[in-house]
Order: sequence, then C-alpha cells, then structure tokens
Amino acid sequence: MRNDLQNEKKVASNEGQPMLTRARARTLNKLISTAMEMLEKGWFPSITELANEAGVSRATAYRYFPTQSALVSTIVDESLGPIQEWRPQQDTVSERISALLSFAYPQMEKHEGALRAALRVSLQQWADLRAQRLDKETDKEKLFVRGNRKRLVEMAAEPLKNQVAEADLNRMKHAFSLIYGSEVFLVFKDIWNLDSDQIQDIVQWMGKAIVRQVEEDAGLKN
Repeated sequence: MRNDLQNEKKVASNEGQPMLTRARARTLNKLISTAMEMLEKGWFPSITELANEAGVSRATAYRYFPTQSALVSTIVDESLGPIQEWRPQQDTVSERISALLSFAYPQMEKHEGALRAALRVSLQQWADLRAQRLDKETDKEKLFVRGNRKRLVEMAAEPLKNQVAEADLNRMKHAFSLIYGSEVFLVFKDIWNLDSDQIQDIVQWMGKAIVRQVEEDAGLKN
C-alpha cells in the first residue's frame, strides 16, 4: 500500500478529503487491501461483505465507502497509481506510446480484478442513468467517473502537437484511447484468449500504425 497510508501520522484518504489519523488510515488501508484481494479472487463485494471480510463494522465501512462506486474508484486509483504517475522520457510520439503500452499493460494484468469491477460499475451506472435511477446532476457525487487515460494519451501525443492539424491530432489521440485501456485488454483475453505477450505485440503494432498514418497524412513521411 502507498507510503502515505503507512508512514504518516495523518494522511488524506482522497484529494480534498479530511486528513485521517493513523488509526483511521490503518482501517482504510485494511479495507482497501481486503477489497483488492476479494476482487482478484473474482468476488465483487458489497460494502457489507467487505466489512465482514475485513473484520470491521458495517457502519465503519460505509463511512469510508458509502457506495460500491466510491469503493471501486478508490481501488482503481490504488491499483493503477503507478500508471497515473507515468511521465514520458522519449522525444517522439511513436516512442512515447510504445513506452506507455509497455509500462501500463503489465499493471493492468496485475490488477485485472479491479479493472473488471470498474467496467461492471460503469455498465451498471449507464443502466441506472438510462432508467432514471440516477441523475447526472443531482447524483454527481455518486457517479464513478472514468477518463484518466486522456491525460496519458495527451502526453504521448504532445510531440506532434504543432506538426499536424488539430483534427488529425485529435483523431490520433482518440485512436490511442482504443489501444490503451482495460476494455482492449479484456477483449483480447476474453474473446481471443490471448496471453500478455500476444496482447502487447498487437497493441504495439497498432500504435505504430496509427502514428505512421498520421505522419503520412501530414506529409511528414515520404
């Protein structure tokens, strides 16, 4: 678990949240680690089930995670934290997207349970919004918001920002979003039964093809 939950006398549970005492941080730490273990075993727990498994009261668990969406959001942040801290060191878009894919996919595989839980919550949320059981405005705090990949894709695409038309740059970023993400990872695993090396080979090939096409369209390649 991250050092801020282990070593500080007071830590923040999430950005903008109140500071936690060490005792409360330990409780949060226990809930997160227990949830991650349950997810990796294929168990998508309710908050009550999580409380029972972690050995804390239901009221305590609900204080930290009032909804499954809140739980999954925290688990995803914890699981994919290293990916979100990724910063490109390369000079070209082709090298950057290759480095991102090489770094990110092993992390996704390591925390597959959390990724599947996030997709499940996202699909259920869509259904609840369509059925008007949730409202985007009044229930904003309950919603599980995705979109972390946008910032990473922006960084990968940055070297071509002033070399191609804005429409072409955006199209490239949108295409990158289809080769970097949990959906692609799970499609390759569940539908095609590919292993990690095969998945990496395909997304790397797709990344090169996308960049090459953008550069050709912009007249940057002969």
